[in-house]
Amino acid sequence: MTDTVSYRPKAGEIPTQPGVYRFRDPNGRVLYVGKAQNLRARLSNYFAPLRSLHERTRRMVTTAASVEWTVVGTDVEALQLEYTWIKEFDPPFNVKFRDDKTYPFMAITLADEAPRVMVTRNPKIKGAKYFGPYPKIWAVHDTIDLMIKAFPIRTCSDSSYKKAMQSGRPCFPGQIGRCGGPCSGKVTIEEHREIVNDFIAFMNGHDKRFVTETTKRMREASEAQEYEKAARYRDQLQALDAVLEKSNVVLADSVDTDLFGIEHDELAAAVQQFIVRGGRIRGVRAWMVDKELDLTTAELVDSILQTAYEGQIPPREIIVPDLPDDAHELEQWLSERRGTSKVALKTAQRGEKAALMQTATLNAKNALMLYKTRRSTDFVARTEALTDIMNGLGMPDAPLRMECFDVSHLGGTNVVASMVVFEDGLARKDQYRRFTIPETTDDTDSIYQVITRRLAYLQEGSERADSDTGTKKFAYPPNLLIVDGGQPQVQAAARALKESGVEGIFLCGLAKRLEEIWLPDDDYPVILPRGSEALFLLQRIRDEAHRFAITHQRARRKRDITSVLSEIPGLGPARVKTLLKEFGSVTKLKQATAEQIAEVKGVGPLLAATIFEQLRA
Repeated sequence: MTDTVSYRPKAGEIPTQPGVYRFRDPNGRVLYVGKAQNLRARLSNYFAPLRSLHERTRRMVTTAASVEWTVVGTDVEALQLEYTWIKEFDPPFNVKFRDDKTYPFMAITLADEAPRVMVTRNPKIKGAKYFGPYPKIWAVHDTIDLMIKAFPIRTCSDSSYKKAMQSGRPCFPGQIGRCGGPCSGKVTIEEHREIVNDFIAFMNGHDKRFVTETTKRMREASEAQEYEKAARYRDQLQALDAVLEKSNVVLADSVDTDLFGIEHDELAAAVQQFIVRGGRIRGVRAWMVDKELDLTTAELVDSILQTAYEGQIPPREIIVPDLPDDAHELEQWLSERRGTSKVALKTAQRGEKAALMQTATLNAKNALMLYKTRRSTDFVARTEALTDIMNGLGMPDAPLRMECFDVSHLGGTNVVASMVVFEDGLARKDQYRRFTIPETTDDTDSIYQVITRRLAYLQEGSERADSDTGTKKFAYPPNLLIVDGGQPQVQAAARALKESGVEGIFLCGLAKRLEEIWLPDDDYPVILPRGSEALFLLQRIRDEAHRFAITHQRARRKRDITSVLSEIPGLGPARVKTLLKEFGSVTKLKQATAEQIAEVKGVGPLLAATIFEQLRA
């Protein structure tokens, strides 16, 4: 492999001003668009020795045939130009946004003679007041249905309104109680405008004075024995209460902010945008991002905010998990979109906003897990994944049965391993197995031991019973055997496979950091396309093996702690946890002296002596 690519420009040729750069392939297609405060400093990172580059960056650089750049006046201009070119060229190595659509809004057409409330995806209606966006269109309709019971304003179309006002006959929605505009014949244009103002005031801040006033009017009508009027006020009050219940209070009434919860792994990211207006969550947007290059959370924030506010007006405050390097320029760009006041980009460290950010992040974590699960269980996606794995790894047949192994330990002790089984791309949890490894030197030795033990069952027959569970296992061999790790772990598994004499099993390893696939006899890894069904399936198998191993390791550790330490007087759960954290395991605790135990916080000399004696009894 050469040190760098042939099209590398000379360092002196690259300007040091801010600008935007584009990598192109031999056909002229734009592969990647990026911005830089200093073009020379940024581009030099791509032309470092190829062996030192991130695997995906190396693939992009070697796929490209040229690089070009455009100098701009300021960092903000670079941000704007980058955004424009990403939209224009759709580069394959920039992040890809899934499910990013125009969300519905509730709009009140204030420029009309009799303003109308409506559902729209058009954010540019002249003179309109917007609320939202809402995650689903039915959420807008539900809110409107409740609001027009409390604040009966116009809902009919412009043509129906015009016809009703000319003829003097109420519009059809007005006849069935679904429109409260002047076209219904129940209010004047001036009275209707006052109701519209109340509608907007309530939606802006959910002002509880309307609840108080409506309650007072209901009681006054009841005392005056105007029961029909009291019933109308009662219905309005119920509608107001329903709206208030649907919109949780989370922050002070004056707070308008957007919070972005982001959860990502090596392949994808889930984004949850909480839209808070008047201290209440008024809407939630959610979408997925396919990552082609390895990006940090801060770098994701940069791309996400550019996309989130396409055609949207940002609020005064935006809260994100991490601030990007160009946070100041991003604030300027967002402020220009807002127009009326400056936009502040912040992180939440403590308090109510930090708690809400945790909620948004938890939602993003669940969304990412659901996204990966759905891709793994979809029949078409599974078929595509198995075919791509077969072709990518050079297998003679599709891997209809895959077994993945992972090792877990606590500071070199309590070493366990897991085996998970996927058949036809689906998990077979009834065939998962756990292994206890009593003596081992490192992860590669553990892999060697567990693969040797698994293959022994193939030699001795599938009727052999598990010594721990008494169940029959290992019904038939896998097509593909996967280990969690890179080349050292694969070599250890290959040695076990060779020594066992078992043939017809394909072997690979999946390294977590770069999502590389290592084969036993190859010097370089196989790189499957990011976002491909094949890589998603392999990643899910690996993650499931890791989860299963961790669960077993924790269960064993808890059982060891309970059995060894539970009967020592004066040792409660808190002290047991402290001791384990300090020494790592019961085994190391047994090797400690009474003086060493006494040094642990909360454990005095007397209790330390008791622990020392009990562990050696």
